[in-house]
Formats: sequence, structure tokens, C-alpha cells
Amino acid sequence: MATEYLEHKLALLPDRPGCYLMKDINAKIIYVGKAKNLKNRVRSYFKSSHEGKTAKLVSEIRDFETIVTSTNKEAFLLEITLIQKHQPYFNIKLKKGTGYPYIKLTNERDPKMIITGQIKKDGGFYFGPYPNVYAAEETLNFLQKVYPLRRCNGYQGRPCLYYHMGQCLGACFKEIPEEKYAQQIKHIKSFLNGNVKTVKKQLTQKMDAAAQDLKFERAAELRDQIHYIEQTVEKQKIISNDRTPRDLFNFYVDKGWISIQVFFIRQARLMKREKRIFPCIGTPEEELATFILQFYNRKNNVLPREILVPEDVDQESLSSILHVPFRTPQRGVKHDLLKMAHDNAQLSLEEKFRLMELDNRQTVGAQKQIFDALCLPYGHVIESFDHSHIQGADAVSAMISFVDGQPAKANYRKYKIKDILEQHNGADESANTREVIYRRYSRLLKEHKPLPDLILMDGGLIELRVILDVLHNELGIHIPVAGMVKDDHHSTSHLITGEQGQIVPLDRKSQGFYLLQRIQDEVHRFAITFHRQTHSKNALSSQLESVKGVGPKTRIKLLKHYGSVKKIKDAPIDDLMKLGISQTTAQAIKLSLSVTPVRKIGK
Repeated sequence: MATEYLEHKLALLPDRPGCYLMKDINAKIIYVGKAKNLKNRVRSYFKSSHEGKTAKLVSEIRDFETIVTSTNKEAFLLEITLIQKHQPYFNIKLKKGTGYPYIKLTNERDPKMIITGQIKKDGGFYFGPYPNVYAAEETLNFLQKVYPLRRCNGYQGRPCLYYHMGQCLGACFKEIPEEKYAQQIKHIKSFLNGNVKTVKKQLTQKMDAAAQDLKFERAAELRDQIHYIEQTVEKQKIISNDRTPRDLFNFYVDKGWISIQVFFIRQARLMKREKRIFPCIGTPEEELATFILQFYNRKNNVLPREILVPEDVDQESLSSILHVPFRTPQRGVKHDLLKMAHDNAQLSLEEKFRLMELDNRQTVGAQKQIFDALCLPYGHVIESFDHSHIQGADAVSAMISFVDGQPAKANYRKYKIKDILEQHNGADESANTREVIYRRYSRLLKEHKPLPDLILMDGGLIELRVILDVLHNELGIHIPVAGMVKDDHHSTSHLITGEQGQIVPLDRKSQGFYLLQRIQDEVHRFAITFHRQTHSKNALSSQLESVKGVGPKTRIKLLKHYGSVKKIKDAPIDDLMKLGISQTTAQAIKLSLSVTPVRKIGK
């Protein structure tokens, strides 16, 4: 249901192509889309029923803006630019990795064959993509043995090792005629385009001849070369007599998700498959079109000579942008491949749903059980705290965050307890709790950031009462709080809540209880790890303080550069002197650390 403000904006939408940017309550862009008719498309978000991620998107929209374009093609291009610029949460996010390896023939006077992960407009010839690096390496090794070009760095006045091995034409010590290179490149191109029967036949004849002449080592080499062909170029079954390099895209949609399959057809073979699954916000055909543009915008992608897609995809706009023909096969092998891609997309999505259902029981479902046990409405964010110290020394606190039953490590925080030894015994858990709770939530209030839906404290009734006091009486906020109590074996026992510490009923065999154990173990691990790091640095600083000639600046240098006693003890005196430390002081440091026992860190 659109607000009155949005209703006014919807009434002003134009009947023209363009892009729209959806914004949340903080004016952050959360989705970018394109449309042939902005008025119809944007209104559909607020006037139609939705499910899944689309429903969640609509629930978070508080404003939008539009950009009108002259043509649908311009809308396509603008959408890609806006997605890359703003990285909206609800849009497709393709990783910009290196993709798949290619074999490249360089454009040089003395050309080379190399494996590359980057495609450049440098006049070179690129072949691939290959299913994996191993396949590309095996193919390259074979070609370098059968059709050598240049493997050395160029002229050096003497033959290189590869020349003696028969894998270099000898550019290292002589000038190779261009005609010789052209002949070799012709054979290489023919081979990489799938014409391998002639080469294989020639190799088989040479192998038989070598065996008859009792040259068994040579026969074995030729046998291995034939094997390379079978393992790389001929590994995939030929699917047609048409050797045109082409990519094929198809999709399957269900429950607000879209599954896309990409088939790479090279040398008349299905060389590689790629799949993607993500929420379907717009129409499936528009989502596929946007995906295709982003797919070929990756750094390492060579456009094929033809792209096959299902009907109803805007082939004209895509073709004009990518300058590659788009087609929908109606019959034959290519039509069967398109159907196979659709079937694979369906299987992938059904598998995704099964895994999501299982994961949901262990994450969102488990978190819901905790909130239900506390008689609270479901909340997304749980924050948990724990302390760590050694007999009051080096006291620290740590906070972890779980979102919908999964750790959100980007939200973890570490706290060094400030001046705790001057005010209290360092082992005063209630004082530690008071300080860290106040610091955490006073900052969130000051920065106007969202508060968690539940706070879990690793401790008992004392810590629980301290948190409630800080939140209610000092900060004036009300966040549900519970204490995670451990048994005599230091394992999770139960939850308590309220000023009186009422025990919360939670089935010990439920997923909710298992999630509670994971949270308590994780916050304990995080606190202990942080404490050990802090204590180790403080122990090192204390040891260095006793060394004559080592002042605060020198200690800071050593701590920053080495970080541990062992590394300083193992460092040569010359290395210490490179930090600006005199030889006498460096020797004193080494002597002091070699006789001073290092105190072990306990839990």
C-alpha cells in the first residue's frame, strides 16, 4: 500500500522508457530497475501483490526517483551503470573475478602462446574459455610440442633450452621468417577451432612408425600427445557440425527466485556451464536481460559470435548493445540445448529450496524458538557480550552479533575496559558489564543507528540486573535482555530473564538451544582471543620497560614491528639497529629477553 506521498509521485510518472531508483527510509538506494514504460512498471510495485524478496523490497520502499531515456536501449545501458555505481542491496551482484582461462596468440613479430585471465584489445587471438586451468595448460603444452612458436624472451645470441627441446623456433638466436610463423599459427587456429582429426591421424601414423623402428621413447611421446587431445579438445561430446562459438542462456522461476543457466559452446562442444540463483524482482525476461549485460561486463569475457536465449527476451536491445546476434532456436540440437538449460535451472532452484529449508530450520527457525521462549515477537538481530581477564589484569570485553541465526562478523566489536584497576578489582564482572553496555548503546543512540532486538549476556543474575539498570535508568531505552547461564562443566545450561532471573523454558534438544550454544561459544571464543592478544602485547611492553635505555618510543617501535617476545628474541641485533636502536641498547634487549621467563596465558 503506497503512502500519500508516493501516490502523488506515482500520478506524475511518464509513459516513457527509463530507469527507476527505489530508496529506503534513510534515502539509500536499494534497487535499480529499467522499464519500457516507467508509469506502468513503477506503479505495479504498489498496486499488485508480491511474494518473497519482492514483497520485502516493496515493504522497505519509502521514496523513488526516475530517469527518462530516449530509447529502451539507453535504459539498458543506464541501468548497468547505476547498478555498478550504487551497488543496491536487492540487485544482482556478479563477482568480478577473473572468470575462465583462455589461450592467447600474441600479436608480435615473434608471437607466443600463453594462458591468460585478462582479455585486452591488443590484436591477439583468444581461444576458450576452458573449463579449468588444467585443461588450458594441457592444451597449451600439446600445442607447444607440435606447433612451436616462441617460448623464450627473445633474441639473446644463443639457443634457449626450449629450442633444444623442440618447443621454440629459435627467435633467441636467429630471425624466423614470418611465413614460418604464419604457417604454425594457421595450424594452431585450426586445431583450437576443433579441427583435430587430421592432427590426430598424423600423430597416430608417426607413433606407429616410431614403434616399428623400435624407437619406443618417441612412440610414447607421440602416444602422450594423442592423449592430450583426447583429454582436452575431444573430452566433450560433439553436439553439432556447426563450430560457431556461442553462449546459451535460459532460466526457471519459482517462489520469487530466478535460476539462470549459462552454457558455453565451443568447438561444437558444450565446454562449460555456469549457474546463478537470486531473487527475481522484475519480470524474468528483464532479469535475464540485465544479467546478460552484467555477465559480459566482467573483466574476463570474450563475446561469442552468437547468443541463444528464450523467447520474449528483448533481443533487439541486447544485440544493439553487445553487437552480437541474439536468436531463439525453434528446433534441432540448439533448441534441445535450450530446453536442457531450462531443466538444469529448475533442478538447481529446487535444490536451493531444499537447502534453504534446512538452513532456515537451523538459523531463522532456531532464532524464532529463542524469541518465542522469551515471549517476544521475532527479531532479526541478537547481540551478545562476554568478558575476559587474568586475575583482574588486562580486562577486556567482546560483543558479537547474530542476524537471523547467522554470525555477522562485520558487526563484532572489541572493548578494552578503561581504568578498571583504578576503580574496581579488575575481576569485577558487574563493573565491566556496566562500562561496556553503556559504551555500546550510548554510541548507537548518539549515531542514530538501529538497536538490536535482543541482548544475551554470558553471565548470571548480577550481570543481568546491571544491564537492565544501564539501559532503563541511564540510557532510557528498553531492549529485551537475557542471561546465558552455564553449568558446572562450563557448558550452556539455560536462559534467565527479568530482575528476579526467571528461568526460560527452552527444549535442550531444539534447534533454538543449539543456536544458544553456538552464540555462547562464539562470544567466549571472541573474548578469549582478544584477551590473549592484549595480554601478550602488555606482557611484552612490561618486559621491555625493565630494559635500560628502552623508552616509550622504542617500545612502540618494537611492538609495532615485531608484536611478540619470540620474534624480538629471534631477530638479529643488526635488524634491531635498523629501527634506530643503538647497538648497546639492542644487546641489552636481547640479553634481557633471553633470561626473562615468558608468563603463559591461561583461559
